[in-house]
Amino acid sequence: MAIEVLPPDINESGHDFVAGAGCIRFGLDAVKNVGSAAVDAVIAAREEGGPFRSIWDFCERADSRAVNRKAIESLVRCGALDSTGASRSGMLEVLAQAQGAGQQAQQDAQLGQGSIFDLDGAGAAGGPATADSAQSVIRPVPALPDDRKERGAMEKETLGLFLSSHPLKEVRPALRARVDCSIAELERKRDGEWVTVGGVIAECKRIRTKRGDPMMFATLDDLEGQVEMLVFNSAYASNADKVEVDRVVLVRGRVDHKEAGETKLVAQEVELFEPTPEELERARTGPAPSAQEDRYFTLRLDADVADGFLDELRDVVATFPGDHELRLEIGPRTLALGPDYRVAATSACRADLAALVGVAAPPPGQAADGSEQSASPAEARAAR
Repeated sequence: MAIEVLPPDINESGHDFVAGAGCIRFGLDAVKNVGSAAVDAVIAAREEGGPFRSIWDFCERADSRAVNRKAIESLVRCGALDSTGASRSGMLEVLAQAQGAGQQAQQDAQLGQGSIFDLDGAGAAGGPATADSAQSVIRPVPALPDDRKERGAMEKETLGLFLSSHPLKEVRPALRARVDCSIAELERKRDGEWVTVGGVIAECKRIRTKRGDPMMFATLDDLEGQVEMLVFNSAYASNADKVEVDRVVLVRGRVDHKEAGETKLVAQEVELFEPTPEELERARTGPAPSAQEDRYFTLRLDADVADGFLDELRDVVATFPGDHELRLEIGPRTLALGPDYRVAATSACRADLAALVGVAAPPPGQAADGSEQSASPAEARAAR
């Protein structure tokens, strides 16, 4: 049974995670910049005055000495105030004013002074502000729309994970159409086998080796599994600018099982995955690609093949090893070159093959499996 993970909520959450019917609710302690004392203050204000109805109401009633500006901002960004009905963008827009008004109301209450908004006596003579305070009722929150990607980024920053919208949610079908296998399947691949996988960069760390060469460790996640990706000096210059946290990428690399019990991916080529709306729609509505489908790339040759062609072809194959079969088409005849001539289905490989002397230009948009496809984003060329 699928279990839904719900964001923290100032009107529902306590300190810790709480399991419900088919769901788990985040606790407020899990929110970045919100300490235990702040959570105690939120719970105390809620128990005393009832559910919070707006950010103005929250700032007025939650003890400002325990719940500071940074804590309130984190609560808004993670979705803990979504139950008030306002957008996160709108609440962040008025946060400074709401916090200032709340602090003033609490100071007035401590001094026994009634606010000009407390005409009905609520909060006067040192009494605590309640949910019926006029101040919290009449102050509006701008109706600013929330960007889906921005909401996800806010949740990742404050909770450490995406809740409402994962970066792969919309592009996952299109991503699957471009990869050889899922990350979870890498452990069943042969050591040294070349694969193309895709996912979102969950973590990234750049270091220098003892020799002073740059390299990178990154975690690639496709919602089915994770793998540690290594980018060594030979591929670093071409790919380092693409490997950033939360980016969706396609990675061409070599499976490494050398460490017992661990599978790693040694990256050679990284491409930002930025599908067009048309590509997303095709992937969403079209049939899933068959795993048993032949994977090949066809080169159309002129009648007179130049001397040295096979030597140049071997150089390209050595530079871009992969699992796609090469076929040579000369007039009406087609020659399959066999397992020693398998290449990667990347634009860099296709460019080098097309540049060989004697190769006729392939039809525009031909994919590595012989099917038709729209032009893909430019792929980074791995350093040789």
